[in-house]
Amino acid sequence: MESAALPVGSVVLSAGEASAVVDRAYLVRCAAEDVRSALLEGAPITDTAELCESLLELARDAERLR
Repeated sequence: MESAALPVGSVVLSAGEASAVVDRAYLVRCAAEDVRSALLEGAPITDTAELCESLLELARDAERLR
């Protein structure tokens, strides 16, 4: 059986790892939508700041491959 050569710099993820990346991206998008909604609805700055902190935490987590 021949194996396909991967280009240099390729990253191979298992199905579970790929699913986790998609899940983290989804959480980031949802958090960004929450921030947008809070801003459009005139939420108190403290609430909006908390949502921004959550968004940043999720974005940092999404940057990492596990």
